[in-house]
Amino acid sequence: MLTGVALDAIFADPRRGHPVALFGRAAAALEKRLYADSRANGAAHVAICVGSAALLGVAATRVRGPLARGAVSAAATWSVLGGTTLGREGAAMAAFLEAGDLAGARARLSHLCGRDPSRLQEAGLARATVESIAENTSDAVVAPLVWGAVAGVPGLLAYRAVNTLDAMIGHRNARYERFGWAAARLDDVANAVPARITGLLAVLTAPLAGGSAGRAAAVLRRDGHRHPSPNAGRCEAAFAGALDVTLGGTNVYGGRTEHRPEMGDGRKPEVRDIRRSVRLARAVGFAAAGLAVLTALRG
Repeated sequence: MLTGVALDAIFADPRRGHPVALFGRAAAALEKRLYADSRANGAAHVAICVGSAALLGVAATRVRGPLARGAVSAAATWSVLGGTTLGREGAAMAAFLEAGDLAGARARLSHLCGRDPSRLQEAGLARATVESIAENTSDAVVAPLVWGAVAGVPGLLAYRAVNTLDAMIGHRNARYERFGWAAARLDDVANAVPARITGLLAVLTAPLAGGSAGRAAAVLRRDGHRHPSPNAGRCEAAFAGALDVTLGGTNVYGGRTEHRPEMGDGRKPEVRDIRRSVRLARAVGFAAAGLAVLTALRG
């Protein structure tokens, strides 16, 4: 697992032939065959996709020899982690905004979230970036490591399958309200513990981003449950407290407007807070890696 973390830190995501992208294409092909405006069909789609990923993980662990098994674990860990790519996307957004390039920043935001960037100004883009980094630190780093620690390679691959399906079909729109229900609910369950670990680690590492652990803990405790997502709020509230900013507000997703409660007591995020959030996310990721390895060893 540590080797996989190191590979992600050095190489980030592979540009071509990424296993998650291959899984996504297979899931999309299966969706064409199974789609119906039905929860049952959606649940069958999820069961086949996640079950196949878990079985692939079981088969991969059947290799003989400790070196081969270690190589499989390292490769699986690298393939499901996205921490370095997340940090690079945050740094790219900061660079665009620091240069005053709103058009470039708006175009780049789609790499982080599905928010409509067309009307966002500098402040809105900064807030969207910080919020996305907070939430994705759990989804792309902490959660895979947690599941890898407790369930090995099958846990790594199954979790990434769950999270990818949620991103693909776990939407509240006319097409996926029912078909994507199972994917969205399973993702909520899979991320329940990792999101709260992310929040706690953000509290502990807050001083590394120039923040206060006490303030981060207070905001997490007070505001973590206010987000419409049962998990994202824990991450965003902890980051808001650690960075001493206020997150939340009105967001637009493809013409759909959401009004979210505000979290934190500080000012609205500014461009300079993006790089601070990246630094905090990296600290949380490395802390999660240490915690995951200790958990796996104890297991």
